[in-house]
Amino acid sequence: MERWTGRVAIVTGASSGIGAATAKKMVQAGMRVVGVARREDKIKSLAAELKSEKGQLFAMACDVTKEEDIKRVVKWTRDVLGGADVLVNNAGVWYQAPFLESNGELLRKMIDTNMWGLIMFIKEVTLDIRERGVSDGHIVNIASIAGHRLLNCPGIGAYCATKHGVTVISEALRQELRDLGTRIRVTNISPGVVKTDLFSALEQNQARAQEMFQVNPHLHPEDIADGIIYALSTPPHVQVQEITIEPVGEKI
Repeated sequence: MERWTGRVAIVTGASSGIGAATAKKMVQAGMRVVGVARREDKIKSLAAELKSEKGQLFAMACDVTKEEDIKRVVKWTRDVLGGADVLVNNAGVWYQAPFLESNGELLRKMIDTNMWGLIMFIKEVTLDIRERGVSDGHIVNIASIAGHRLLNCPGIGAYCATKHGVTVISEALRQELRDLGTRIRVTNISPGVVKTDLFSALEQNQARAQEMFQVNPHLHPEDIADGIIYALSTPPHVQVQEITIEPVGEKI
């Protein structure tokens, strides 16, 4: 990670879970990290905890479903820190319901968060990287094992569709950046079940989430953050395109 010391990353969904764990490890490695989420106060608390580390965490409020928020974050990062060379698209929500019984508002929120916001952050950060003439850069998209197969879980079809979309977006972006002759790398991370608040954030059903973690083997956010750090730390000529991380004995 030495070559990333002092360089800048944007991490979405940084208020908890995978995003917070990733931001922490990047700061410990000496990076300057702009952590974005709607719950800015939680990122500020994490930033205070990391004050003695080599790098620094900056907190910014951002709703990834709003284009103006995304552009504001990218512009602030360039104006204040010189621009982001790394983007970790981690923000995501889970909504589980059969198509015929789904709540249209919640369904749209999931699609906009998991796919639309991810694409817009990719666009704005990549354009900024190229405009600044940066010779490298790295885009990391957090997908899921649900982005590779339809999980055997009732009502999960729409969520799987968004994560399949992320997997396709990652490969399409890799090809696009290759054809442009850039050295920007793209990594798609596909975790299995990770113990975060993702599963209860939309439905506010903590009991259901806890029950799922009790009956299923699961990972911890730090496990996924380690995978991200690994992909970043490989030499510039190495592109880790896909990392699938599942807990031993996973049932879904």
